Amino acid sequence: MSTPATRTRTALTAAVAVAVAAGSTLALAGTASAHSAESEITTAKLTKGLYQSSYSERNDVLWVTAAVGRPPVTESHLLKVDPETLEIEGDITPPVTDTATGAVEAVYGVAVDDEHNTVWTTNTRNNTVAVYSQRTGKHLATLPNVAHAREIVVDERHDTVWASGFSDGTLVAFDSESLKEKERITVEGAGPTGLTVNEKTGALYAADLNNDRLIELKLGSQTPRFITVGDGPISVSLSKNGRTAYTADQTAGTLSVVDLNKGVVTKSVATGAGALSVATDERSGDVLVVNRTAANVTRVDPRTGVVEETVATGANPNHVEIADGTAYVVDKSGATQTEDTVTRIRLAR
Repeated sequence: MSTPATRTRTALTAAVAVAVAAGSTLALAGTASAHSAESEITTAKLTKGLYQSSYSERNDVLWVTAAVGRPPVTESHLLKVDPETLEIEGDITPPVTDTATGAVEAVYGVAVDDEHNTVWTTNTRNNTVAVYSQRTGKHLATLPNVAHAREIVVDERHDTVWASGFSDGTLVAFDSESLKEKERITVEGAGPTGLTVNEKTGALYAADLNNDRLIELKLGSQTPRFITVGDGPISVSLSKNGRTAYTADQTAGTLSVVDLNKGVVTKSVATGAGALSVATDERSGDVLVVNRTAANVTRVDPRTGVVEETVATGANPNHVEIADGTAYVVDKSGATQTEDTVTRIRLAR
């Protein structure tokens, strides 16, 4: 793991303050910081091709994946980012898979396992997942046969890591200690994308982009339950008590609020064009939705269905991670962008 302290792209530009009313839109130009009664927003440039992030409470680190271009992908990073300064503390280069082209095992989805001090990635182009040491950055394993591996989620209580295989409708479970595959469920015709898990019960939830539904797989079951949600579900999160699910519906540009006991959508909230990623603030119960086309993040009170705030981000925001009342949004811009950004939003109580 390298720690290039001289990289200017990790520098945080001086902050400027502006007032933001609840429900208004905050426009950010370049790298800036903003403060209001509702939010404290800071952005910083990292590197090109940011994809997802995952926060490690054990190490107080934000792990961020990046991959540039189409195969053969020769530039990819697993970044270790300081969540306070937003500076890059480490930059792991994935293993080379083809010496002739220089292609690497590019990383896309990411999730941390603080129990075993590892970080897991999906290597979408290689149809694999990988495991790295959080302590040293060492590549520990590459696990095959996850077709178009998109997202990954860790269930620490049950020593399980789940990955979604979008191309063949598979949900693949790995043992987080032995790093071996231990279960594989195929849902015919499904296109599983976003994942979340209820660690209390071990139930897995997957957004099925192909069929506008949520897949629920209870611990020990081979038979999933399906719940119809909004148009184009691509990401999913749970309420703190695990009784409600939330899906970001990409095609509809909505948030679906799902009563898991009844198996029905109780609210559909318009958030913005290209809703792509969703996360729950367990402290307040609010839900954040990243709207890629609209280039913003919407904060919703799911109990009332009210949009409380909309915050502008960099172009093409791709993913949101929330840890202890702070949200981290990474954007994945087009070919003209030399460096993509992370936006940190400190959410009001």
